[in-house]
Amino acid sequence: MQDILSVFRPDLFAGRWVVISGGTSGIGLDLAKAFSRLGADTIATGASAARLEAARADKQAQGVRFERLDVRDRSAVDAFFARLAALDVLVNAAGVAKPELEWEEADFLDVMDVNLNSAMRLSTAARPLLERSRGSILNLASMLSYLADDSVPAYCASKTGILGLTRALAHRFGPAGVRVNAIAPGYHKTEMTRALWSDPQPAAKIAAKSALKRWGSTEDLIGAAIFLSSPAAAFVTAATLAVDGGYGVSGF
Repeated sequence: MQDILSVFRPDLFAGRWVVISGGTSGIGLDLAKAFSRLGADTIATGASAARLEAARADKQAQGVRFERLDVRDRSAVDAFFARLAALDVLVNAAGVAKPELEWEEADFLDVMDVNLNSAMRLSTAARPLLERSRGSILNLASMLSYLADDSVPAYCASKTGILGLTRALAHRFGPAGVRVNAIAPGYHKTEMTRALWSDPQPAAKIAAKSALKRWGSTEDLIGAAIFLSSPAAAFVTAATLAVDGGYGVSGF
């Protein structure tokens, strides 16, 4: 991570406040660490007590404040943002997948609520603070915003929805100076994808389809996230940046 962060000014986010939902593990946790190391006052939220405890014990995340928040709970979300004095960057990274179970309506709706509805819920709750700072929102889309996986219909639908929500929020919030963008990760080594990257045969097949012939890491997403959240992207909004090693445009 340090090699990536060395590209940016070490005080790039000094004096700024960043909130990351789904920030207690995986992609969200690495993004929380990155913003914190670049000077931001960073709050990472999660709903799992076990993951919160593990994140707080992570020595590399000692500059991050971890708080419990159920992103499905509108009252809790409103109360969370009401306690904040300022906010410059909101990262909507909360996400879940339930392979095969998503064909059941209850599980389908739960995944949609966590992955898509929460991005709308948090963004609208954070809007007054972001307008005050002329801040930005970064949403987490996916390569499955463009591709299909019939084991996770809700995941596919929710991540496709993130594309449209990102564009709509950008135009609604834009007149007040708030930018809204997204990144679309590909196959990165996280707990969610462990079953694939820990099995040599599917792991090799996925790597071969990437233009770079490897899996991504969570750290591979940091540069794009920092750029889109920084003043360097001052005229970039309503955009979704694929960070998938070229996997999504592979023809084989």
